[in-house]
Amino acid sequence: MKKTMQNPLTYTLFLLPTLALYILFFLIPLAQSVQYGFTRWDGVNTPEFIGLGNFIQAFADEKVWQAFRNNSYFILFSVFIQIPIIVFLGILISGITRLKGFYKTFVFVPSILSTAVVGILWSFIYHPEIGLLNQLLRSSGFKELTHTWLAEDSTAMLSVLVTNGWQWVGFYVVLVLAAILGISKEVFEAAELDGARGFRKAWHITLPLIRPVIMVIILLSITGAMKALDIVMVMTNGGPAGLTEVLATYMIKQGTRLNDYGYANAIALLIFLFTLVLTMIFNVISKKIGEADA
Repeated sequence: MKKTMQNPLTYTLFLLPTLALYILFFLIPLAQSVQYGFTRWDGVNTPEFIGLGNFIQAFADEKVWQAFRNNSYFILFSVFIQIPIIVFLGILISGITRLKGFYKTFVFVPSILSTAVVGILWSFIYHPEIGLLNQLLRSSGFKELTHTWLAEDSTAMLSVLVTNGWQWVGFYVVLVLAAILGISKEVFEAAELDGARGFRKAWHITLPLIRPVIMVIILLSITGAMKALDIVMVMTNGGPAGLTEVLATYMIKQGTRLNDYGYANAIALLIFLFTLVLTMIFNVISKKIGEADA
């Protein structure tokens, strides 16, 4: 048995099924997507090669740029609103001595729900007549603040962003908590002896030590924002008038509704390229921040 496990062929045989699945369900579809992105294809007839035609059309398409702007809103909301809340909750829960498990579970629960369930749930909350949000505003005497949240230009995008943020806050809080609880107690004790407590301890001790995890969360938020799809499809389907359209929903509509699968594949490639560029920019920035701190 020992000789068998030392044989490289054994490990190769174990890897082959996984490698075959990876090639079959990832590399081959990716190659086909790249191929079809340079064609005019309706999904039935033989694809017609048109070179960069789809990409030229995409860069001239105002709806593509509007969708990209909405994806950017997802990123900005995550980085500047969602992540500060995540860090705050993580630090707050880490300092609780009683019922810590209950609070961690309570915060994490939305993350285990499917996006379809979350979208439908919040669509009821935002309902203009029977929705919980408008009912609370009316009963509190703020009737003038009620809106048709998912149908008005000024509130539709924000409503989707809040819902998406609510779903994923718990998942990232658990990551932050794991990082905080991994810090040696001696570090905190030494900081407290030097007079660092409360906000000062969190700012000067906790945040610098969990910065690598925060950077990972930001990176995951960027990639997740560029892939945003299901929450928009369930709640607004890109409405009103395309104001909540994101690249992925626009891609699907081009393929399934207009049967322009070549153009849809080109948009899919642009999503990949935009995500790659944004992650590279973030990696450069985070590296410079790390070098400055060092």
